[in-house]
Amino acid sequence: MQQRYEKYTEEDLKIWNLLFRRQEENLQNKASQSYLDALEQMKPVLNAYEIPNFDKINKWFQKETGWQIECVPGLIPVEDFFELLAKKRFCSSTWLRSMENLDYLEEPDMFHDIFGHVPLLCNPIFSDFMEAFGKLGVAMKDDAERVIQLQRLYWFTIEFGLINEVSTKIYGAGIASSFGETNLSLGKTVEVAPFDLKIILNQSFETDHVQNLYFQIDSYEQLFEAIVSLEKEWKEIKLVSN
Repeated sequence: MQQRYEKYTEEDLKIWNLLFRRQEENLQNKASQSYLDALEQMKPVLNAYEIPNFDKINKWFQKETGWQIECVPGLIPVEDFFELLAKKRFCSSTWLRSMENLDYLEEPDMFHDIFGHVPLLCNPIFSDFMEAFGKLGVAMKDDAERVIQLQRLYWFTIEFGLINEVSTKIYGAGIASSFGETNLSLGKTVEVAPFDLKIILNQSFETDHVQNLYFQIDSYEQLFEAIVSLEKEWKEIKLVSN
């Protein structure tokens, strides 16, 4: 599948501009500094004034951490998702929400995928974590229980993770791309728990409403170390069981 850039309309550009400018302003002093720095670093290929061109972004990433955007029609099977991450290819939709649905979608659109996920991929440590996550997913794709646990880890970190940077900040794409959840996640009505890998692997989640429980890491190094230790633990268990 390819991005048909010529198909975007003036209305699409208006929506993208509104979403980008509104959320970029909203994230100031709320998002992880690494995310904000990455957003600034990517301004030549990711900004409010043009709908992102995946070819341009891919060329930009060739000089950075080597990620590439893979066009997908929507949600794809989890085993395919793992395979792509393991090859440093991040999935993105090419469609954009309508003006009537600025703040709620049942499935991720291009604004969520590109604005929310892509900037942190130029952070070397987070990049390594994402690649390692994909490789572990590939190794465990035939183990239904492990796949569910990895989906939980993805949900509470890559999608809805918070980080301690003197105060609590946002790095998860599901929050970073949502105007409402950006404000809610840092409010007093939600629970923020310290990152605990074992708890997260056994913590269920729901996708049809905003979150009331978030986990906070101390650093991106902590994420990478967690996936490395999880891979080691699961391999040892597999060896013993065999």
